[in-house]
Amino acid sequence: MRKNILFAAALLLSVSSQAQLLDIIKSTVKTKTGVDLDNPSKPKSSTTTTATTNTTTTTKTSPVNLGSLTSTQISSGLKEALSLGVTDGVKKLALTDGFLKNEAVKILMPEKLRKIDTTLRSLGMGSLADEGVKLLNRAAEDAVTEAAPIFTKAITSMTITDAKNILLSSDNAATNYLQTKTQSQLFTAFQPKVKASLGKVGADTVWKNLISKYNTFTGQSVTTDLNEYVTTETINGVFKMVADKESGIRNTPAMRTTSILQKVFGAQDGK
Repeated sequence: MRKNILFAAALLLSVSSQAQLLDIIKSTVKTKTGVDLDNPSKPKSSTTTTATTNTTTTTKTSPVNLGSLTSTQISSGLKEALSLGVTDGVKKLALTDGFLKNEAVKILMPEKLRKIDTTLRSLGMGSLADEGVKLLNRAAEDAVTEAAPIFTKAITSMTITDAKNILLSSDNAATNYLQTKTQSQLFTAFQPKVKASLGKVGADTVWKNLISKYNTFTGQSVTTDLNEYVTTETINGVFKMVADKESGIRNTPAMRTTSILQKVFGAQDGK
């Protein structure tokens, strides 16, 4: 009887050990492979979740896709936008009243001389003051056509180093970049043309008369460099027109009149 009890105990221990060993094997297989030996057709749920998460992360993309554009294409698109801005802007500004009747770029009397305007009008010489302002704008309208090649040269020499950053930046980033790079060179080259235009339209003579009359009536001795002032204001006016054109091309697909503009600026629509 005792032998039978010992045999039964040994058998039970053996079965228990085998069951524990089998559980260990199942657990190891499930951990290493994700396969549940009790239900091999269903991988563990945590593996599925991990795979889904990884897929989502991998397929996430940027809202701006410039992958199909080369640096050369981006540069070409920006240069074309600036060239259109200069061409269109200069054409409009070079017309009679192109500066004078455009409040965004109209050249006003220099701040230093605005007290002259007030004094002359108080003395019944408002028409003389108006003529002085008109001729400043006439000089700009005359000179701006001659400046077009200077702006064009500056545009074509723009490098592609900052092209992508410019494309994805503010509405007038290309114009600001161009102005920063060329302002001093443009002024040096443009100033003689403005000086010639001031003489051509008679602005220099009128302003000498204006200042002389003011100094006579007030006993003061006011002087100013109209050439420098008109040069700066004319350049600023052109850049204002270029910036407006650039902003239009960036924000209005209908203004992208060439394939390169459509391709380059279409890529930045989702920025």
